[in-house]
Amino acid sequence: MKKLTLIQAGALVSLAAFLLLSIARAEHEDADARHAPGPGEPTLMEVRAATERYRDIALAVADGYIRDPFDLCDTAEMMGRPAALGAMGVHYVRPDLLGITAPPSPRVNGAGVHTDFRTPSILIYEPQADGSMELVAVENLVFARAWRDRGHSAPPSFHGVPYDTMTDDPATAADEAHMFEPHFDRHVWLYRDNPNGIFAPFNPAVTCVHHRGKHVHADHLENGPISGGR
Repeated sequence: MKKLTLIQAGALVSLAAFLLLSIARAEHEDADARHAPGPGEPTLMEVRAATERYRDIALAVADGYIRDPFDLCDTAEMMGRPAALGAMGVHYVRPDLLGITAPPSPRVNGAGVHTDFRTPSILIYEPQADGSMELVAVENLVFARAWRDRGHSAPPSFHGVPYDTMTDDPATAADEAHMFEPHFDRHVWLYRDNPNGIFAPFNPAVTCVHHRGKHVHADHLENGPISGGR
């Protein structure tokens, strides 16, 4: 009888863990489902249809996306956030869409206000063990000053979700703005399911373990600029 009780207890614990995980995932899915396109915005299916070709990174490079010259694979821990939140990955950017025309001084700055996710200004890839890169997300970024200079008092939004506001806090060791001037950005995890939510900045299902480049932001300024001339 005691053995049966232990088995039953183990089954109950497993069932409870499964139910909690299912509830958490359902809450994220429900939250994502509640977000609908605003006027003139594409659906997530339309964004995916427009960006599917960039799963081939050679096509992305041919269309003007360049690898982050800082050669970083960003993780939550690098940004002073809990490691359990996961990672972003390696960013490939379109300088023309970001309005970047000059080297960092000392931070990357631009005048672009592009927000159309059918042609995202940033693609995010996860390094693979064989050295290849797998597309996991798309992103748009606008610099705060440029956005406000266009008469906007609030950050841009996508599907009713305001972009995240990114500004470095000089009181912390991490560089919360990734060596960029203050900006707004929004990630959309179309190519890798994200338990944190499709619009969350980090994804625990993404890893930088196979990244062969840098893992810190401290020496960013020693690297080449992100500019239209590269």
